[in-house]
Amino acid sequence: MSRIAILGAGAWGSALAISLARRGGHELCLWAHSPDHARQLSESGENSRYLPGYILPADVHITPNLSDAIADAGIILCVTPSQALRSIMEQIAPHLTATQILLSASKGIEEKTFLRMSQVMAQQVAEHTGGNNPIAVIGGPSFAQEVAAALPTALSIACDDPGIGTRLQNDFSSPSLRVYRNEDLAGTELGGALKNVIALAAGIVAGLDLGHNATAALITRGNAEITRLAIACGGRRETMTGLSGIGDLVLTCSSNISRNRTVGFELGRGRRLSEILASLNGKVAEGVVSTTAALGLAARYGVEMPITQQMAAILHDGKSPRDAIRELMTRPGRTE
Repeated sequence: MSRIAILGAGAWGSALAISLARRGGHELCLWAHSPDHARQLSESGENSRYLPGYILPADVHITPNLSDAIADAGIILCVTPSQALRSIMEQIAPHLTATQILLSASKGIEEKTFLRMSQVMAQQVAEHTGGNNPIAVIGGPSFAQEVAAALPTALSIACDDPGIGTRLQNDFSSPSLRVYRNEDLAGTELGGALKNVIALAAGIVAGLDLGHNATAALITRGNAEITRLAIACGGRRETMTGLSGIGDLVLTCSSNISRNRTVGFELGRGRRLSEILASLNGKVAEGVVSTTAALGLAARYGVEMPITQQMAAILHDGKSPRDAIRELMTRPGRTE
């Protein structure tokens, strides 16, 4: 039996807690940032704000206390918004033991440093304890509602230690959740973070009623620029053809459930970004921040990312989505 601490009681953290509890064989603790949220979860068993309609099993312990959550946990699963991960790691790093496994399920790039989530984890552990805790990441096409509902889902866990990767694969696999493993943290993380940027663009295409051809072209060329950056950062091309690459990209770009696609759709309809984000009621569209971070990372490695560049102009410079599409369509011809 593994004791697993799940840090983050949003939709994805709650869904993973439900999936792990349904699998059985684990002692589970779910940490909620807000004491009021923790109390509501404990009293009702339902995450009515982030994942309504799904009940957390009674044997999932819920706490607003970080140190209680991670105490004696063999696996610490971080499911926080990407920009909050550093703060959480600063708080827990001094209390970690060397054998505790850190597993990131957050899909984003840190805004100012352009670090991936596993790199933020490693940096904080090194700074606070000088330790070398095992670090892994989980990615792939996965809407929280469907995981909570036990609909068939396939994910990928990346860890550079095959033994740890196999342990995590076994701990998370269930009849409704098939888990693959690889050793490519960079590719797995960048696929998960950058697909949100392309999903924003896919939403704009839908909001402008530009058709299925445009969506297919966007996904294909979006995957090309994600792959270029992932390889430049040490990722593997084959990862980008797998679950955490094209799999996650297609899902997020093609479904109305996708939060990032929804934000893009509303932008295409002419709504202001500030108004759209306010309407999310505390939920996070990771692609908004990841767009800027991706461009910073691309500049560092000299990688061309035209779709991401146009998305940044729309999000942060007030560029017209139609003008952005026009510029992408009239770029000089090139080989594929």
